[in-house]
Amino acid sequence: MTAERTDVVELLKEQHAQIRHLFDEVAHTKGEERKQNFHDLVRLLAVHETAEEEVVHPFARRHLDGGEQVVRDRIAEEEKAKQVLSALDDIDPDSPEFLDRFAALRQDVLAHAENEERHEFAQFDRVADRGRLETLARAVRAAEALAPTRPHPGTDTALKNAVVGPVAAVIDRTRDVVRKAMD
Repeated sequence: MTAERTDVVELLKEQHAQIRHLFDEVAHTKGEERKQNFHDLVRLLAVHETAEEEVVHPFARRHLDGGEQVVRDRIAEEEKAKQVLSALDDIDPDSPEFLDRFAALRQDVLAHAENEERHEFAQFDRVADRGRLETLARAVRAAEALAPTRPHPGTDTALKNAVVGPVAAVIDRTRDVVRKAMD
């Protein structure tokens, strides 16, 4: 299967597997290697959630039964994770405090991924054909290419992310790329 033929559910589940792997890497390494693995995890989580905010959640709101509530629940979970990630950024990755908070974050993020797969993604095949799901995957990739690389607590939309980020123009570029990918 080529990347272009991957549908959005396959793409996001692959990313969830990468996230699980990076959690394992952070937990089982130390020193500079742990710092790098944590940085990689934070970046993947930030771009993954931004793409969901720009592409996946709007689709779910419009097309899923009870989509607004499903998305609200996922955003609440994401916000909790962003706050913990932000706090972890200021803690030495080799400290016991980091490991305790990291273990709680891991549990929350993995539960969130499971909830997305069960309550959001599982319904996509019912409301969209393969072509539409492939188009959504291209839009997710486009949004990820321009997404912020750090989580911003209190920013449940790309617009809010851009406002607190260093360059407000990111949102315009992201929207343009997403729209182009969706056409």
